Amino acid sequence: MKGKMIGKCILLGILAVAAFFALGYLTMYLWNWLMPGIFGLKTITYCQGFGLLILGKLLFGGFHGGKGRGCASCCGGGRGRWKTRWSEKWSAMTPEEREKFKKGFGGKCGFPEEDVEAGK
Repeated sequence: MKGKMIGKCILLGILAVAAFFALGYLTMYLWNWLMPGIFGLKTITYCQGFGLLILGKLLFGGFHGGKGRGCASCCGGGRGRWKTRWSEKWSAMTPEEREKFKKGFGGKCGFPEEDVEAGK
């Protein structure tokens, strides 16, 4: 039983490394397909594509996997917690404050004014 588990772990590790190198190739391919035609930039090699992938990971903190990662862990809660706090703030506002908020913010950022009015 233990040997089977070790074999699965090794296989999973090999697949993870292969996927990482495949992402380097995909980065190179997409760059060479899009960037020269759109922006007139030079094509890149596989090593440069792999470097861009790592640079993107360092700058933007990508490759997160699993539950509870990303914004939920770095910003003190996910969408559910944000909605709860927003609902509490909205219900604590006076009607005048709500009206002022709707005039200043309603309809911006892609949210319809109905959602702002309902406190969603």
